[in-house]
Amino acid sequence: SMAEGAGAGPRLAELLAAGRRLWEEVETGAEPSSGAPAVQDKVRQGLDALQRAAAMVAQLDLFSENEELEEIASADLKYLLLPALLGALTLKQVDLSRRLEHLESARAHFWRFLKLCRSYGLGSFHLPPASPPGEEDAGSPSPGGPAAAQPSLVAMASSRQAKIERYKQKKELENRLASMRTFVESGQADEDQIREFYILQIQKWINTSLEEIESIDQEVVILRSRGAAKQSSAPPHGTSRQVRAPLKPFILTRDAAQAKVFGAGYPGLPTMTVDDWYEQRRRQGIVSGQSAPQRTPGITDEELQKQQQEKKEEEDDEEALQKARNWDDWKDTHPRGCGNRQNVG
Repeated sequence: SMAEGAGAGPRLAELLAAGRRLWEEVETGAEPSSGAPAVQDKVRQGLDALQRAAAMVAQLDLFSENEELEEIASADLKYLLLPALLGALTLKQVDLSRRLEHLESARAHFWRFLKLCRSYGLGSFHLPPASPPGEEDAGSPSPGGPAAAQPSLVAMASSRQAKIERYKQKKELENRLASMRTFVESGQADEDQIREFYILQIQKWINTSLEEIESIDQEVVILRSRGAAKQSSAPPHGTSRQVRAPLKPFILTRDAAQAKVFGAGYPGLPTMTVDDWYEQRRRQGIVSGQSAPQRTPGITDEELQKQQQEKKEEEDDEEALQKARNWDDWKDTHPRGCGNRQNVG
């Protein structure tokens, strides 16, 4: 093979093996949390090894879109898995503030792997779109109107059937791989068996990649709909927000007269007017009277940033409260259902 000829063979093989071993350790790890520093260290080391291997593969031009599967040396087949392993490890990163970025990066790796497999005629599957569903079409109905957006029952049933089939195939593949693995790794397998072993692995990763892309697309839609602003304001991983006493449930009313009315109906819940509520929050030191964050001597930038962040969240709360009030006012003057004339009769 070209790789071995170029002298990069042993080094390249080591990098792939290291990256793969680290991925397996993370995947089947005993650590209860993937966020544990030891686990995240392995994720970083694994990504590093696999990225270096991928750079070598690109440099050596091992694979090309217009050659046949037969033209790939059996020993080189395993390098086809690099983008899939990169995708899998990329998803193991836990920094929530960069979640969207990690999802999109992992998806691109899986997609590259699938495209390569398609060009070699490996596996029969539909290549998913090159990028996740975009922001522009997340909110708008599909071109055919709402009816076209409803998947038909037939389609749903057949996709469920396809999933069951995929699951069976996956189990079968895993069993065959497990039985061949020791045989291949002990060096007893001949070239045909080695080749079959790698092709089975590739097929297993095709299934995994299709599943991962499907779930990435769902998560991306959710994250985008929550809004990028909320996303970036997540507290940096590992810093714990100061713990606030949980608010006891109460009925929030606009004024004292309303407080009397509501109070009568819910003896178990105290009522509180908006002003009382603010007063109580102010006493607890949650809503501050000052507008600019006051810097106390000896406060670090990080703490100041945290204060500003909390203040911003307070303002968001106030905005939400204002919206709720406007909605209440609107409901007072518009009887229920007054705007809904579509389904009369």
